[in-house]
Amino acid sequence: MRFSRGLIYLRALRPAQWLKNGVVPAAYFFARWDTSQIEHVRGLFPVFDVAVAVACFCALSSAVYLINDLRDIEADRAHPVKRLRPLASGALNKRSAVVLATGLLITAFGCSLILPPAYTALLIAYFLMQLLYTFLLKKIAYVDVFIIATGFVMRATAGALALSVRISPWLLLCTFLLALFLALCKRRHEKVLFVEKEEQHRVALSGYNLKVLDLQIGIIASATLVCYSIYTLSAETVARFGTSGLGLTIPFVVFGIFRYLDLVYTNQDGGCPEKVLLTDKVMMITILCYGLTALAVFLCC
Repeated sequence: MRFSRGLIYLRALRPAQWLKNGVVPAAYFFARWDTSQIEHVRGLFPVFDVAVAVACFCALSSAVYLINDLRDIEADRAHPVKRLRPLASGALNKRSAVVLATGLLITAFGCSLILPPAYTALLIAYFLMQLLYTFLLKKIAYVDVFIIATGFVMRATAGALALSVRISPWLLLCTFLLALFLALCKRRHEKVLFVEKEEQHRVALSGYNLKVLDLQIGIIASATLVCYSIYTLSAETVARFGTSGLGLTIPFVVFGIFRYLDLVYTNQDGGCPEKVLLTDKVMMITILCYGLTALAVFLCC
């Protein structure tokens, strides 16, 4: 009984969404091979700091999801899929959800005090932005996807603040564009899937046009590839890492975006990006090849 109760709590936390916080350690990975910043990430303490930074974002994001589910509980009960969520289905009561969300917030902000004050300040700003999104901005077309993309930039910046290292503006721009690309693909998927009940699923969907979305997805996909290519081959990046070999990772980024577009337009997928990344074998192999190539470049430089 306790085990099943624990699973209900775990489902309410939406652990699959924690995958988004994989952006937080990016600053550590790149600083580890940056000759001008390597002193900031030597030893085990920086690894501990990154782990705390990721854990804080996971706890905070789960708390925000619980707040969102509490706010939308009645609407979720009328939704064909969302009605299965723990709160909407009645498997988790409101009081327990409030207690759990409060505990997660205390844990997130309390643990953040271990890290530099700038990290805690950004975590607070992220939480306030998410509250504003939950209660207002998610109803406004395009503003909603820009908030989502900004959240990913804040995660990447948080990883740098936790370690007191610099992160390339180009890398932040790539993060923003890629997140915006995924968010637009998700809105397209929802627009197609809930064509007759779009406002019931998401209020902002009525403000999107399918043809315009297709154009925007193409533009943002192209911009992402161009910006990433410029980042890897720029004189600044070559000077910092001592190699232009990062350009070898460009084909994997191109292939990954092409694969995702194929899933969105051919398989009508894309409604849940984290699910695609965790279940699509081709995408998983592409990401693995990207990581191994980048690692090989850094080790050989």
